Amino acid sequence: QLVESGGGLVPAGGSLRLSCAASGRTDIVYSTGWFRQTPGKEREFVAWIAWGGKRTYYADFVKDRFTISRNNNLNTVYLQMNNLKPEDTAVYYCAGRVDPLGSSDYSVYHHWGQGTQVTVSS
Repeated sequence: QLVESGGGLVPAGGSLRLSCAASGRTDIVYSTGWFRQTPGKEREFVAWIAWGGKRTYYADFVKDRFTISRNNNLNTVYLQMNNLKPEDTAVYYCAGRVDPLGSSDYSVYHHWGQGTQVTVSS
């Protein structure tokens, strides 16, 4: 089970840190991705991080603004979001894939959290 937290309302240029906590079978090696979705649009890839934490991959629109990291001792993955823009407003979801490497394809992820709302005001 994955549970996101940390969403909220921030002004443009502000920062938020999202957390994704895993519970249940935490002995499984898995990679984690962050995706976001706005009403009427498809789920959009944001970033993923490999199990070991050394490999990461970002969507072009978040490079140099967002940072994904993980602490496997705490079974938690983070998404630090800086310099937020109104177009970053969305529900953000974390997803787990039973594979050491992540993917930008949401269809290959096996587990999803319930989502956390991020709203950036202009």
